Amino acid sequence: MNRGLPFLQPYPFERMERLKAGARPQSSAANINLGIGEPQEPVPEFITQALRSNIEDIGQYPATRGTEQLRQSISEWLIRRFALPQHAINAGEHVLPVAGTREALFAIAQTVIGRGRPYVALPNPFYQIYEGAALLSGAKPRYLRVDPQIGLPDPDSLDKSVWNRVQLLYITNPANPTGAIADAQYLQRLLELSERHGFIIAADECYSEIYTYADAPPISLLSACIDAGRHDFERCMVFHSLSKRSSVPGLRSGFVAGDPGLIYAFLRYRTYQGCALPLHVQKASSLAWQDEAHVQATRQRYVERLQAVTAILSEVLDDIQTPSATFYLWPRTPIDDQEFTRKLWEQEQVTVLPGSFLSRTNEGDNPGLNRIRMALVPDFDTCIDAAERIKRFVGNGI
Repeated sequence: MNRGLPFLQPYPFERMERLKAGARPQSSAANINLGIGEPQEPVPEFITQALRSNIEDIGQYPATRGTEQLRQSISEWLIRRFALPQHAINAGEHVLPVAGTREALFAIAQTVIGRGRPYVALPNPFYQIYEGAALLSGAKPRYLRVDPQIGLPDPDSLDKSVWNRVQLLYITNPANPTGAIADAQYLQRLLELSERHGFIIAADECYSEIYTYADAPPISLLSACIDAGRHDFERCMVFHSLSKRSSVPGLRSGFVAGDPGLIYAFLRYRTYQGCALPLHVQKASSLAWQDEAHVQATRQRYVERLQAVTAILSEVLDDIQTPSATFYLWPRTPIDDQEFTRKLWEQEQVTVLPGSFLSRTNEGDNPGLNRIRMALVPDFDTCIDAAERIKRFVGNGI
């Protein structure tokens, strides 16, 4: 058996079921689930139509490297979205379609972890796939404490001697669950560390299109590379998905882009792994990357929910503010986060996720303790209903 399996912790949503076990709801109101970040926006009709129109393509084996059409659409989107130089991205060298970022973020650790460097660095709190990928690749996770003031992992929380033994760094930009955006200066700091210590950066940018302020869209690690003169994107890879951007989590469609050498190695690995996107999915995905109208409309709906819910809950919860990006709120709770979550569900039938389920105790500190993550993915009225219930719950003294 894989030696990492015994060290895997239950997934947060499995832990939620255990937390609710034995609890008795005291409200007859319908349950509102803010615990999982699954988009509930309408699927764009042109995507659905493309899938229907090309369904007969399931009669053919797809190539792992994807169609030229899809890779070209992705390349053009990257150049357009992040204002990269016109020829910065070569569709044949820098881009590889993947079956969603979850699959790719896990598989990249299996591809690049060798025997010489035993550590994978990751933020704390974090997306649990990072930790599982590290453990199942034979590496040991090293946690970077997320600075509560800026909402991003602190690179200085690891000693230089540890960085010398890190093979892979996972970062999330924009950050889950804090919603913070890494600026150019922060990304340059990571590039300098990568250059000095020789580790690979895997930048999970799946929330890059869900941002609050129209004049401050998140930048990409690829942009930072260009600014630093690293036009080959050496040791850098970015991961993007249509799940959040286009509200199609079931499509399982995304891409990885960056260092051509890493892309080649990852293609070779995935050829054996067997995760090629079906051809009708690739055709629909190509169209999705070409359209921005549906993304802008979705983004505006998230902003309206975030601002309205923040205004309601700021009256009863501490350290809550509209985030710069993502559809999450990350407020502090007046009591233990797990107790808060269980009682809220019992009394008001609202499900949130305890912050401690997204983090680990490291050197005596658990940065998710006494926080909750709220995913504002239901429609506006449902989110307002949930906010009013939470406000009542806290106002009644819990």
